[in-house]
Amino acid sequence: MFARDSDIVELDGPPAFDYGEKVISRKNVKNDGTFYGSDVGDVLVRKGDIGYVKSIGSFLQQFYIYGIDFVDRGYVVGMKGRELRSLDARDTTDDADEAFSDEEAIT
Repeated sequence: MFARDSDIVELDGPPAFDYGEKVISRKNVKNDGTFYGSDVGDVLVRKGDIGYVKSIGSFLQQFYIYGIDFVDRGYVVGMKGRELRSLDARDTTDDADEAFSDEEAIT
């Protein structure tokens, strides 16, 4: 049995980001050994790096994993939604408890 990061199953809902969406990294991301050509522990993405959603997959049947194309770095890195923030979305606040209007709830 493997440990989960949380009790939330993101796959129960739609992905937080769309293909081609412009995103920014909320944290530094180090190689966990799955990125070929880089040593374990090397920083692959720095907080503030900008990229574009190239692919959407899943991990542990729980999380969406977004393949982010960091054009300036020349490679794609898999990241969780909580590690990213949209630069294209209308409302980019981080307050998840904020109420939504009826119009936003429909879309």
